[in-house]
Amino acid sequence: MKKLLLFIMFIASANSFSQLAKNNLLKPGLITGKVIDNNSKEGLPYVNIVVRDMSKKIITGGITDENGFFKIKDIPMGNSFVEVQYIGYKIFSKKIEITNSSKEINLDTIFLIEDSASLDEVIIRAETSTVVQKVDRKVINVGKDLTSAGTTASELLNNVQSVSVDSQTGNISLRGNENVRVLVDGKPTNISAAQLLKQLPSSSIKSIELITNPSAKYNPEGMSGIINIILNKNANMGFNGSIDAGITAGHYVRYNTSTNVNYKSGKVNIFGNYGFNGGDNYNFGYVNRPDANRLQDFIFQNDNTSHLIKLGADIYLDEKNTFSFYTTQNWYDGNGRARILVLENGVTLSNAPFLQLQENQTGAYNINYKREFEKEGHHIEFEATYSDTTAPEDSENSNLTSNSTDDDFKVLNFTNDILREQNNTLINLDYTNPISEKGKLELGLEYREDNTSNINNTDQEEIIFDNQGNATIQPLGNSDFDYGRKIYSAYANYGHSFGKVTMQLGARLEQFEATGNFNRVGNTSENVEQDIFSIYPSAFFTFNPSEKNQFQLSYSRRVDRPGIGQVNPIREWSTPLITSIGNPAILPQFTNSFEVNYTRKIKNGSVTFGTFYRAISDNISRVTYKDPNDPTNVKQILSWTNFDDTDAFGLEFSVNYKVANWWSLNSSMDFYSQKQFGTVDLVNPNAERLEVTNQVFNSRISNSFKISKKLNIQLFAMYRGPQEDIQWKTQNMWMINTGASLKVLDDKGTLNFRVNDIFRGMKFAFNSDRPFVQNGQFNWESQTAYLGFNYRFGNGKNRAKQRRQRDDNIKSGGGGF
Repeated sequence: MKKLLLFIMFIASANSFSQLAKNNLLKPGLITGKVIDNNSKEGLPYVNIVVRDMSKKIITGGITDENGFFKIKDIPMGNSFVEVQYIGYKIFSKKIEITNSSKEINLDTIFLIEDSASLDEVIIRAETSTVVQKVDRKVINVGKDLTSAGTTASELLNNVQSVSVDSQTGNISLRGNENVRVLVDGKPTNISAAQLLKQLPSSSIKSIELITNPSAKYNPEGMSGIINIILNKNANMGFNGSIDAGITAGHYVRYNTSTNVNYKSGKVNIFGNYGFNGGDNYNFGYVNRPDANRLQDFIFQNDNTSHLIKLGADIYLDEKNTFSFYTTQNWYDGNGRARILVLENGVTLSNAPFLQLQENQTGAYNINYKREFEKEGHHIEFEATYSDTTAPEDSENSNLTSNSTDDDFKVLNFTNDILREQNNTLINLDYTNPISEKGKLELGLEYREDNTSNINNTDQEEIIFDNQGNATIQPLGNSDFDYGRKIYSAYANYGHSFGKVTMQLGARLEQFEATGNFNRVGNTSENVEQDIFSIYPSAFFTFNPSEKNQFQLSYSRRVDRPGIGQVNPIREWSTPLITSIGNPAILPQFTNSFEVNYTRKIKNGSVTFGTFYRAISDNISRVTYKDPNDPTNVKQILSWTNFDDTDAFGLEFSVNYKVANWWSLNSSMDFYSQKQFGTVDLVNPNAERLEVTNQVFNSRISNSFKISKKLNIQLFAMYRGPQEDIQWKTQNMWMINTGASLKVLDDKGTLNFRVNDIFRGMKFAFNSDRPFVQNGQFNWESQTAYLGFNYRFGNGKNRAKQRRQRDDNIKSGGGGF
């Protein structure tokens, strides 16, 4: 009887337990919340959430989405510990209890505090730039880097790992390759990268993002990836700002100043930024032809002035709707002067002064609207940007040698009156939907249109030789061209989390259309047309086995489309012995890029190791060859061509380490190797096919020393190894800089002093055997001294709602060109 009673009680209890489970009374619990940065108040993506039992054994876990939200299920009844772990931040830990009455626990907002011992994730607004390794990019937070104070973006980027800037031409390269896309606040510019970087003052820059393997969400242009320059924008409550001013002394003296202010009250934040650079720049160099005893000697002087203004506002309509707008205006005036001598056996053959007056006025206008839906992370965003550039140029070319002083001899004494106009339209529509607890879908549409027109009125004449070698003189003729391109794009990304592994797969579809019309008086018009449909897939995998380790594997397909200067077939004078001309037959260059990265948190910092491989088809490169219209066999053509398919690989290593409480360092090393195949003679189809392997080693180290609470010293060193391509071999260059800062006026002001290139190791030296045996070297004002002052006012705290920009903050900063 007792056994029967016990059996009946067991059945009843089982039935009751089943009924309770159906009613969710005994189901395992779940926790939700959001993780944000304690300083910026922005949500932190891909943060590890770990749930442990009372013996510290891991029960379950997950990661936050790109907006910082998380939801962890299947937490057993009873007491547990929740740990929030993220490289560069202190671990957050909290005890929770899952009971019948509290199975769903909302931890609300968790504020992660930066760990001062983990410099890879700390954004220190101190005396050195810091590096943040994010899922798809490296972020260099400029802060108040002493060795970059008072410089331009061009000089600042030379101090950034994996980046090199040719101080003579201004061309920028990433991982040893110049096919890189430069953005400002996530948007393309009408200005060439070389000119843009010389106009931007470093004091207007908040951070620099290196996106070496972008996903399908991004425009695929740029084989090496994307360099995104984020400009300053404040969002503090009340009225706040800062003022910078400084003077740089080298061969000449230059001046810079900037201010960054904002006013936030209620639901409106108004922000503004102004930057100014002015003064002369000095360059000199030579190109030597020893076989012909011929020497070209150059001196360049440029008096440049630039103004940058950024104004805008964020309007928080309500909790779900945000509207923003801004405009950026840039004015640039350049007064260039050059003296070019051509000597043979010590006798001056040509003395060619050159004057160039340039103006550049660029305006950009942006609107952005974001709508958030009820589900966390579910939103749609619309953005439109229009920019317009007008760039007139007047130049005067002369020759002072005895037989060419007559102004009527227009072969050597001529003028150019050039008008360039460009405009750019960019429209984006982006949609994000977390379709499940561990999955997220991203969809987007983009329309981009670029238009350029160029009119060159010249009185230049040229010497024409017939088949018998007889010479006649005729006008070169005015020229003009119009070039436009339209790009229609659509992308889809799907991301999913599998415990400690995060996956994202995507594809971008693009229809590219380009038309160009090039005219020169007396010549047949040349047209360029391209109509290309392409698919650009991408794949990303991230593995976080613990809070100290992170592995990343990624793949993307990229493209480099030839620009206007590369396809323009109209000849342009460069020097008395070199003529620049484009190649209308040049093809786009496609790249399949693979990348692996590993980040390890150590006791006083972090180390990052990365490697990449690129398979490149129709490699685009510069080429010089003998001018077929020159019977004297001394002139060269500078152009572009497609070399054969090739590949490249590289290794990168960086470390951020706090040696002591008063000493911290940031160091990086990289090695690249690339094979190049092709010919440098575009006229002779039977020319020799060449093969060259270029191997380059670069390194940088930055040391910051805290002498006292008010005095800091920084020491920076950089080495760039020799390089080689089919035509040129360049020698190594190196630089050592030092700087100091002193806080004054109750720490609201800072005095900065620095000296760059103390031992004059920066110079561009080269030699070549093709098409002629020649060598040369160019120098610039690399050794400079700077004295500056910074003052900060206002004490508002950042309590503004930070609108999440598309492309995971690639557009944050509130400005663009």
